[in-house]
Amino acid sequence: MVERVRAWAPDVPLVREVFHATMTGHAYPAHTHDTWTVLLVDEGCVTYDLDRHPRTSPQRRVSLLPPHVAHDGRSARAGLGFRKRVLYLEADWLPPTMTGRAVDQPVVPRARGLVEELHAVLDGPADAWQSESLLLGLRDVVLRHDAGADASDAPAARALRDLLDAHVTDGLSLEEAGRLLGRSPAHLARTFTQTYGIAPHRYLVGRRVDTARRLLLRGTSVSETAVEAGFWDQAHLTRHFRRTVGTTPARFASGT
Repeated sequence: MVERVRAWAPDVPLVREVFHATMTGHAYPAHTHDTWTVLLVDEGCVTYDLDRHPRTSPQRRVSLLPPHVAHDGRSARAGLGFRKRVLYLEADWLPPTMTGRAVDQPVVPRARGLVEELHAVLDGPADAWQSESLLLGLRDVVLRHDAGADASDAPAARALRDLLDAHVTDGLSLEEAGRLLGRSPAHLARTFTQTYGIAPHRYLVGRRVDTARRLLLRGTSVSETAVEAGFWDQAHLTRHFRRTVGTTPARFASGT
């Protein structure tokens, strides 16, 4: 393992910092943050004391450390090191009442997929819509909300779908949708996913990819298609297009 550190501050609400690191011999002294720390260990195993209680963050599991609570950190296996990805989220991302639960049970089940997707989104041009939706989804996992409780609110899900269909290229935030529909953003995200089997941000990306397909088949250039379909740039379009269609926009347009 070669030690590497990369950190950046994306222009996304609630995300203070993204931190990727590979550590071999480094041990963190006791310290605190004024943010929620979402830790994903990709390789190795990390042990730490959280509020003077010994804890372990195993490989490919997500751990949540609360603001203003002292913790340290080191590799569980001397000399082997670890590779990790960390999100530092603003303190108001979760209610203060979550602090005690996070100290008692820092490992969060069923959160890895959301956290990995968040890192993938934040690693490129800031996509506020996707990030907001994923952060709300992660918040729900942490709070262990019963998604089935919102299943009966199909009218709100349909209303959100209509809004998304009306704003495919320009987009709107879940916060804006919540104000228009008189529902909380978290409620809209949950009930939409429960009703249609897909998260709102993925639905919107799918609609944008469909728009891109139509434009490409009309002969629009890839760079122009990216802008007209609502993507940040050509690279942003290509990433989602390849994931959805299985080929690049250029190859799709050329028929090769």
